[in-house]
Amino acid sequence: MKNKTKLYIAIVIAVAIFIGALITYNALKDEYAPSTLADTNSSQSSNKNDDVDYSAPDFVVEDKDGNDVTLSSYFGKPIVLHLWASWCSPCKQEMPHFEEAYKSNDDIQFMMVNMTTGDTKSDAKAFLKEEGYTFPVYYDIYGDAATKYSASSLPMTIFIDENGDLVTYAVGALNGEQLQEGIDLLK
Repeated sequence: MKNKTKLYIAIVIAVAIFIGALITYNALKDEYAPSTLADTNSSQSSNKNDDVDYSAPDFVVEDKDGNDVTLSSYFGKPIVLHLWASWCSPCKQEMPHFEEAYKSNDDIQFMMVNMTTGDTKSDAKAFLKEEGYTFPVYYDIYGDAATKYSASSLPMTIFIDENGDLVTYAVGALNGEQLQEGIDLLK
């Protein structure tokens, strides 16, 4: 009987410790979590390494009408470049944050580039229509953007200043706060 009592007490203590750790983790995770955005030092002139070229690599994509468009044609205005695909679940989950940010940031150029080489243009268009997204979408039919930005994992978001320099980037899904953090670095 004593062994069963000790076992029950040990189980209760273990469960209590687990629950306490879970509560503590949930309370502190956002405050102490590292930023999802990469530190490129390009936006901080005092930390900037002058030997590093922060220029955003240019590429060619198609707009919704099939016209070729280059990234550099938007230099002069800060750019949020987002690489995504319609089959990518994390991409789909973060799209409402991009729609909201697009609608509330007139001073930022959004380039939502669909990785058409691994997706189809018709699937992407069907997804966008179904969800009612209004941000500008481009199609990487040549694989140029994917190659220039080494997009081996989606989603990927790159923040580019008005001079065409990389400010920061993130690989993986962003929540609304993380997206806004990147946008704030452009202002």
